[in-house]
Amino acid sequence: MKFSESWLRTFVDPKITGVEFTHLLTMAGLEVEEDESVAPAFEGVIVAHVLEVTKHPDADRLNICRIDIGGEIKQIVCGAPNVAPGIKVPCALPGAHLPGDFKIKIAKVRGIESSGMLCSARELGISDDASGLLILPADAPVGENIRTYLDLDDRLLTLKLTPNRADCLSLLGVAREVAALTGAPITYPEINPVKPEIDAQRAIVLDAPGACPLYCGRLIVGVDAKAPTPEWMKRCLERSGIRSISALVDVTNYVMLELGQPLHAFDNAKLKGAIHARMAHAGEKILLLNEQTLELQDDVLLITDECRPLAVAGIMGGEESGITLETREIFLESAFFEPAAVAGRARRYGFSSDASYRFERGVDFGGARLALERATRLILDICGGQAGPVSEATATLPARSPIRLRPARVTKVLGITIAGEEIGNILQRLNLPFVRDGENFTVTPPSYRFDIEIEEDLIEEIARIHGYDSIPSHMPHARLAMLPQTESVRPLSRIRQTLADRGFQEVINYAFIDESWETDFAANTSPIRLANPIASQMSVMRSTLIGGLVANVVTNLRRKQNRVRLFETGRCFFRDTNGTPVAGFRQPWKLAALAYGGALPEQWGMPTRNVDFFDLKGELELLLAPKTARFEAATHPALHPGRCARIVVDEVPVGYLGELHPQWQQKYDLPLSPVLFEIDLDVLTQTRPPHFADISQQPVVVRDLAIVVDGKLEFQQILDGLHGKLPPLIREIRLFDVYTGKGIEQGKKSLAFRIVMQDTERTLQDAEVDAAMQELTACLQQNCAAQLRV
Repeated sequence: MKFSESWLRTFVDPKITGVEFTHLLTMAGLEVEEDESVAPAFEGVIVAHVLEVTKHPDADRLNICRIDIGGEIKQIVCGAPNVAPGIKVPCALPGAHLPGDFKIKIAKVRGIESSGMLCSARELGISDDASGLLILPADAPVGENIRTYLDLDDRLLTLKLTPNRADCLSLLGVAREVAALTGAPITYPEINPVKPEIDAQRAIVLDAPGACPLYCGRLIVGVDAKAPTPEWMKRCLERSGIRSISALVDVTNYVMLELGQPLHAFDNAKLKGAIHARMAHAGEKILLLNEQTLELQDDVLLITDECRPLAVAGIMGGEESGITLETREIFLESAFFEPAAVAGRARRYGFSSDASYRFERGVDFGGARLALERATRLILDICGGQAGPVSEATATLPARSPIRLRPARVTKVLGITIAGEEIGNILQRLNLPFVRDGENFTVTPPSYRFDIEIEEDLIEEIARIHGYDSIPSHMPHARLAMLPQTESVRPLSRIRQTLADRGFQEVINYAFIDESWETDFAANTSPIRLANPIASQMSVMRSTLIGGLVANVVTNLRRKQNRVRLFETGRCFFRDTNGTPVAGFRQPWKLAALAYGGALPEQWGMPTRNVDFFDLKGELELLLAPKTARFEAATHPALHPGRCARIVVDEVPVGYLGELHPQWQQKYDLPLSPVLFEIDLDVLTQTRPPHFADISQQPVVVRDLAIVVDGKLEFQQILDGLHGKLPPLIREIRLFDVYTGKGIEQGKKSLAFRIVMQDTERTLQDAEVDAAMQELTACLQQNCAAQLRV
């Protein structure tokens, strides 16, 4: 909301400076985003009257002018093309200082003395127009300081309003606030009903009363659309950021800025029959005043006549019914449209308007008819004509339900005690009607305050007017208790720190992603879609973290980072009828990590090799400790079919580990295949408390055992076959060699194990060790069809 301070002071004029004014508004919640001067500093410029203009004898484009500066005649040489006898213009006298540190002196121009300079708007810094002199109205007082006459010491204020304060999108609304804050009296615009001079009127039909519960309008005939807009009105509009177009349009814009009610004028000669407020038919089209043709959907509210659409309600009028300089009859509308019927419609079609900005936030439905009367009077005064009676159609308007306000609740919310008398005084200053019942108040919000619905809204109003800076700040006091920490729960911070210590960097990606990621990395053809995505490539919710990590790798490679180790923790989203906390959806936490490029940073002491499946498997086992995991061959949409394993902990599948699928490696243009895993975070945060056990002081016995088994047999299958059947002396079985080739039958492989044996109380004897090894060998032969390698 942009306006001039001097215009606002015609409504309410507190005895405070401009700086105090802006601070007052900002501290009351109406943030002053910009505060700028109408014109830069200059001095020595007055209103002058051009008496005579003659050609310069030695220059074709120069004129010698005799200028009345207020009882004294000066001679000034001027080259402006629009200089002429009888006009009044700004004149900079000798000694004047103009913007840009330009000083005016008596000088000779082609041999002719010039005692000053006639000025354009650009030379005064109030406009970019340099086409000629700034022509002033004929009644401008000669000799008066131009800054005083044009009110160039005025300041332009721009308020950064929150969406709930639609009542301040007008000078009257801001004036109400200033009056409430300062106690200064407010002067309301004088609005008297215009007495009809003709009987003509148009019927109004509300076909969509829920979207348009109030519509009123009147005919005005015999208007002069070519009548000039008064300079005072032009000045108010231009200083509010609105360009002057024509008198009829300017009046509607002026009343919108003044009272907050958008208006629209139709050319009555182009209308047929009654005026309807109805919803659009799907596919219906309209050409707007901005020369944009819209193909409408059936949730768009239209203003139409009996034949065609006239305007998109609350947004913009149509070109075919718009007024021109040839218009002689107008139908002037003033209406209230439900904010929900206007909100988002203009943005859907890629534009906005001052009207839609106000209607979608809420316009005072109690002031629609007053605004119509105000605009009618201005049009008659400026353009002439005769007005007809007001036609009005109403349906159910928004209810203004009474709200109970308890001083005790005010004290509890604000932390300070405000007396009931002061609360009543604040409510009166805010023009909030109330009835007092003992200590409590029953407040009925006015029609222009859509933001007041509950008791806390009223408490906020009391705090604003009482003054936020009048509410003391107190340090919070609370008793802190040390909460127990159980060793069965591992903090997420510790998991993150462990990965960071291992050289991984944490990333945070959006939970809403490109739909193609869900198809590629999760084979999810029916993802959870967002109703209102912020971008087309962020239209669905993720069910895996893999897509984000792959995108991070691509970004790093573009920046020549060839070794990448990343991890992310975050929620994934699945449909689940039993899901919580949002019904119908499950949102588990997951952790995913990815490694790409060299297994180790490049160095002279180690050979260079790329990271592989077993590197990341080791990192995962470190995270899981003291838990152990099984790794079973499996398939996953994102992973290489032959290099993918399912992670199983306590016989429950909890995630996947493997290399990226070659298809996605090629699609995302990765020179190497990343290795990654994704696992349920609960498995890592829920751990096992440590248990004390004596450390044996007896020596260990180490034996090696080599066996030949079927080539397709996996090491995990061997361990599974031995589970629960090992001799009690055996503490560890470690695979240290796998061999195929010469000396080994085709289709077979040799596995070499290191067997560690120990007793906690005594030294083992050779006979015991030999017996244990024989028992182990027999078990391998029975369960795995193993043969001793010779």
